Amino acid sequence: MVDDESVKLSRAIQKRTGRTFFFATRFLPQRVRHRTHVLYGFFRICDEVVDDYNDDTGVDEKHRELESVREAALGQRETDEPVIEAFASVRDEHGIPEREVDEFIDAMQTDLTKSRYRDFDELRGYMRGSAAAVGNMMTCIMGVDDYEATKPYAEKLGEAFQMTNFIRDVREDAQKRGRIYLPLETVERNGVTEEDIISLEATEGFRGAVREELERTEELYREGVEGIRLLPDDCRFPVLLASVMYAEHHSLIRGRNYDVLSSEPSLGTVRKLRAYGRTRLAWVRDKDPESVFERVSAIESGTGSSRVGRLRERIPFAVGDEAEGD
Repeated sequence: MVDDESVKLSRAIQKRTGRTFFFATRFLPQRVRHRTHVLYGFFRICDEVVDDYNDDTGVDEKHRELESVREAALGQRETDEPVIEAFASVRDEHGIPEREVDEFIDAMQTDLTKSRYRDFDELRGYMRGSAAAVGNMMTCIMGVDDYEATKPYAEKLGEAFQMTNFIRDVREDAQKRGRIYLPLETVERNGVTEEDIISLEATEGFRGAVREELERTEELYREGVEGIRLLPDDCRFPVLLASVMYAEHHSLIRGRNYDVLSSEPSLGTVRKLRAYGRTRLAWVRDKDPESVFERVSAIESGTGSSRVGRLRERIPFAVGDEAEGD
């Protein structure tokens, strides 16, 4: 059941653990916003089963716990966890396919035993559950007219968001989890070893690997943003804003010459507000998501100059995006 208490708990989880997405979620209509809180709360509960460093639970026990969560999420058993119960209600209410839940839980199970990916195809297999499935679930709760037509774009945008997170979080994943999500093929091609990353050595080769994956990710953004036009009118701007804000990390990463090992790039409140301001202003003038994203996002154009840089020449308040702590 989705009641005020489950929404409140889910909202608190999202606000604490996903501040960039939480900012954009606030602009969704209430019919979608509350369910988004529930979805995100469910995702984080699963993630914390995998990465809870405050207990001594073994891998086998975590596998069993995730299976228990799967059963509850699919309505196959009762649960006393209000966020999981609310998720099961949302899944049933909006017809979220069971496959998407299975894919997501399977990806969480993978994190218990796998910490390296040979190439992007292998990483993409993991992201089918951890990112693409999330995009598809969001599409369901928005109530699109044609789910099958929207699905490929939602998956691309979900992958783009997660790749940005993977690139941004290389330091944290290496230090806390011993994981490397950058494809080893890219890393090795640039003369970097796994040991370099684990020891947080930001070599020129490492910077080159990050640059390659950033460029690959930006193509996913371009492809994913094309599908925003298929969303209900009241969901288009919030999803566009989320895309602009996630991509804003790319500007921070380029500004530090692709060094994400010395410290983690983080969007501060002022920078988020500026991203919102320029996106909203462009949206008022032009309701075409692709056009607005082209103009205001930090994704670089084919000419090598950033699109947001061109907009800043016309919008004075967008100048001076110094990095801040999140």
